[in-house]
Amino acid sequence: MRPLLEIKNLYFSYDEQRVLEDINLDIYEKDFLSIIGPNGGGKSTLLKLILGINKIQSGTISIEGKPSTKCLNDIGYVPQNTNINIDFPIKVLEVILMGRTKEKGLFFGYSKAEKKNAQIALEKVGLKEFANKKIGSLSGGQRQRVMIARALFSNPKILLFDEPTSSIDVKGQKEIYQLLKRLSEELTVVVVSHDISIILEYATKVAYINRTLVLHDLDTKERKFNTKDTHFCEVELLNLLGNSHKKDCSC
Repeated sequence: MRPLLEIKNLYFSYDEQRVLEDINLDIYEKDFLSIIGPNGGGKSTLLKLILGINKIQSGTISIEGKPSTKCLNDIGYVPQNTNINIDFPIKVLEVILMGRTKEKGLFFGYSKAEKKNAQIALEKVGLKEFANKKIGSLSGGQRQRVMIARALFSNPKILLFDEPTSSIDVKGQKEIYQLLKRLSEELTVVVVSHDISIILEYATKVAYINRTLVLHDLDTKERKFNTKDTHFCEVELLNLLGNSHKKDCSC
């Protein structure tokens, strides 16, 4: 099977400082990939390269065999800071419509088809009844779901998230990840996250990035982690703790 998103021999430096080194990663349709690693390890840089914010210096990033910079409409992106002014009197449906990627004069407004598409996106995130609510009246978790709906509006093949639950309570975090798991049944989900113990319940793969990359394939039945060489990170640690708990548990 051909990867949906393919990264080959990717290197990147800021001035003389190497940030990413020989990154190779295949992401397939309906993968739920979590990207983890220390601050400064290169996670945000990799996102910027995929999104075309940073220019590729060496290596390639492709979507279905085409340069990723020519396929940006195939990516729905939800940043960590959405910069939505919750005091501004804008309705939820209007926020979602802002996610359209086709250039069109604002004076012409939105078509019936676009409004219907926005309603569909809102229904996918479980907020159909909130279409005409003011964005400021929603909770933090609900507003994040609106941002996900905005990313879905353009019918992307890949959903890319940067710390999607950084300002949400524990209950809201689980609800967001449950939503992302459901969405991964239809499209590819890639999440940069520090919520290791939570994300492992939902991800199918984990990429650990600290300049270089190690990919963990998660067995959905036994939650086994396959790695190479002497790499050891939070994924192995949580796996060891989980196995120890099973051995010590007499129930």
